[in-house]
Amino acid sequence: MARDGAKRNTRKLKIGRRLGVNLWGQAKSPFNKRKYKPGQHGPTSRGGNMTDYAKQMRAKQTLKGYYGNIGEKKFRAYYLEANNMKGDTPDNLIGLLERRLDAVVYRAKFAPTVFSSRQLISHGHVYVNDKRVKIASYQVKPGDVITVGEKAKQMPLVVLALESGERNTPDYINVDSANFVATFTRVPSFADVPYPVQMSPELVVEFYSR
Repeated sequence: MARDGAKRNTRKLKIGRRLGVNLWGQAKSPFNKRKYKPGQHGPTSRGGNMTDYAKQMRAKQTLKGYYGNIGEKKFRAYYLEANNMKGDTPDNLIGLLERRLDAVVYRAKFAPTVFSSRQLISHGHVYVNDKRVKIASYQVKPGDVITVGEKAKQMPLVVLALESGERNTPDYINVDSANFVATFTRVPSFADVPYPVQMSPELVVEFYSR
């Protein structure tokens, strides 16, 4: 697990370095002290002269990165689905992303990162309504009950994530941490989601609707 953890941290660092932000709000992120990208040019502005296209692209990269660097084909499919749904397309997009099983496991604090959440799922440690689900992009529905297997309950990664005070669970997920049980109560709107950095799903919609 140590090697896998190192790989996840490397992926996270690469995403954070590329975007120049503390994307997951972690206390030990290097961007807490340095508010600019690493490199020879030092503290330069990252948005003052950006074109509309560049702003839209950055918004897309930031949102994709936050959810574990979702592939472009999959992410575009989320936009198309959100656009075909009734209601506000940016809200619909966020709702679809927050319904991903790896996002729900991460929100429930059964894993310290969305990357480790994805690994728990792919290794068969996560159940939805008592059925093992190994697909990280599985769409959770309101009322679904998510649990982790007996083996996972003993994993330091899971135990430490639940005990961490670095982030709280949002009110659209009820968590019984003593029994490793989470219930997805409703699909959140954009305003409900506790992002540690500014997200702009409306710019993502603008990018794809050009």
